[in-house]
Amino acid sequence: METVLAISAAAWGVLMAISPGLQIRKMLRFRSSREVSIFYFWVLLVGFTLWVAYGLTIDNWFLIVPNAVAFTVCVTTIAVALRFRFGSGGGAFDTAA
Repeated sequence: METVLAISAAAWGVLMAISPGLQIRKMLRFRSSREVSIFYFWVLLVGFTLWVAYGLTIDNWFLIVPNAVAFTVCVTTIAVALRFRFGSGGGAFDTAA
């Protein structure tokens, strides 16, 4: 039963990890990150980093995989948001923290 729960939680964690892809899609569609809180994603990024580190410490792949996926998607979300906020897609005054 414990293994089934671990697999289910890890699978759901991966689905949760890729869900910010919807936000990325919206930013790309509207070419703006005005509605995105970049600080929120930085907070999540720290959490994902800590969970990956903890999973590595205890050698628990059920923690490592979903949080590594979440870390990657979170970095991508921040990169896209910053691109539109300060790069070619948005303006420097386009701020929503």
